[in-house]
Amino acid sequence: MKRKVLISSGAVIVIAVAGFFLFFRGGSNKYEFRFDKVSRGDLTVYVTATGTINAVTSVDVGTQVSGIVSKLYADFNSVVKEGQVIAQIDTTFLQQSVNDAEASLERAMAQAADSKRTLDRTKALYDKGLESQANYDAALTTNESNHATLRSAQASLDRAKINLAYATIYAPISGVVINRAVNVGQTVAASFSSPTLYTIANDLSKMQVLATVDESDVGRVSIGQPASFTVDAYPDDKFEGTVSQIRLAPVSIQNVVNYTVVIDVDNDQLKLMPGMTANVKILAANGLDVLRVSNMALRLQPPSDLVDSAKIREMREALMAQREGNGDSGRVNGGQRMSGGSDGGGIGGWRGGRGEGQGSDEFRQRFERLRDSIQSAHGGNLSREELMQELVKLRSAHRPEKAQVAPTVKKPSVRYIGSKKFGITVRYPEYEKSPYVPSHESGRARVWILNAKGKLEPVMVVTGVTDGRYTEITTDKLKPGDQIVLGVVSTDAQSEQARSPFTPQGGRPMGGFR
Repeated sequence: MKRKVLISSGAVIVIAVAGFFLFFRGGSNKYEFRFDKVSRGDLTVYVTATGTINAVTSVDVGTQVSGIVSKLYADFNSVVKEGQVIAQIDTTFLQQSVNDAEASLERAMAQAADSKRTLDRTKALYDKGLESQANYDAALTTNESNHATLRSAQASLDRAKINLAYATIYAPISGVVINRAVNVGQTVAASFSSPTLYTIANDLSKMQVLATVDESDVGRVSIGQPASFTVDAYPDDKFEGTVSQIRLAPVSIQNVVNYTVVIDVDNDQLKLMPGMTANVKILAANGLDVLRVSNMALRLQPPSDLVDSAKIREMREALMAQREGNGDSGRVNGGQRMSGGSDGGGIGGWRGGRGEGQGSDEFRQRFERLRDSIQSAHGGNLSREELMQELVKLRSAHRPEKAQVAPTVKKPSVRYIGSKKFGITVRYPEYEKSPYVPSHESGRARVWILNAKGKLEPVMVVTGVTDGRYTEITTDKLKPGDQIVLGVVSTDAQSEQARSPFTPQGGRPMGGFR
């Protein structure tokens, strides 16, 4: 009996101890915060790509006649002038063709002369009534046919002479031979396509990079943007260029759509060679002295027990007051709804921390006037989504001037390409895609600050361009030096016991470390 009592008492003690650790110690989580400061600095946005270096103008020199290559007058890297003889095709059979055409021409001339004399005799007898109409018509037809044969023989002779002239290959442009595809004694056949003998680059002091840009990045590329690149041959050298063309033809690489961007480059030192691989960085935007935060702060999702619920409730009440004031309970400045207290300092990204009370009559009246003016300007036919887009554009236009600094891209009304660049004799207008405007990338996001209660309080910000590490923000609730939360780490006892080798010191990561 005593043994059963002891066993029962021990079980009760174990359950009590387990309950104490589970419900008292395990339920009180402790957290550590990782902070960062709001700062001012420059944001540089690049579009990265890879491409190949090519000569601006290169010509594949072929032959229009078949035969054996008898002589070559140029080799790799030879500098040639326009009109210079660079190759010779054997002319034995071509010369015989000319001889045959000359003989055929002489025979046709003799037949034409004979038919002319016959026609003259027949006509004289016909005029005197001594020859029939049928014989006269036959003589006339024979004469006309022989003269047509004469013209055909002359054309055959001209064709044979042209083919003989084609046996001598001339340089079509001045430049450098970058490829030779044939040797002496090699037979070339021009039956279906012109075989390539040489490839001549016009001027290697002017090169171009054909960069392959992903479709997700091509919207940030504009004509006139500066670009820089490196090549493996000179890893310590940085080459500069300018975007000159964005080609419309899509290039699919492993089911990914890309577009070819042409970058003009000066090669005065002749370091760059055709075919080199270039690692390209195109400067899309450059914000100078902008207010910025770390991207980790924008991605933070803190645990619910750390969020200041009173502040969230206050923000929701203010939001409801504004909805009632606007007379539209289902829309927040263009159709954007608030979830989980995500709208704090700037509803819909439009207010942007201007300092007006969210439920005040002044702010509501200003917004209604702005909304009505936009609707009237568009005939009152804008949908909620379209109205939101117009509000965002107008908000971007009123952002601080220094936050919109970007490379100057002057878009001409019509852009012309002439004969000097590609050998095209007719000047023609060239299509040009719309330029990239960094201010159109404004959006909304949320950062968290630790208030005096030890709770996390959301601050809504208007975001701009990002360089992958920092993002530009616009708000008057934050200033340089203010601390924002990057991450939250739980230090409870349970996580301490089951901690993995990848968990930071103190426990498991909750937000900002994913």
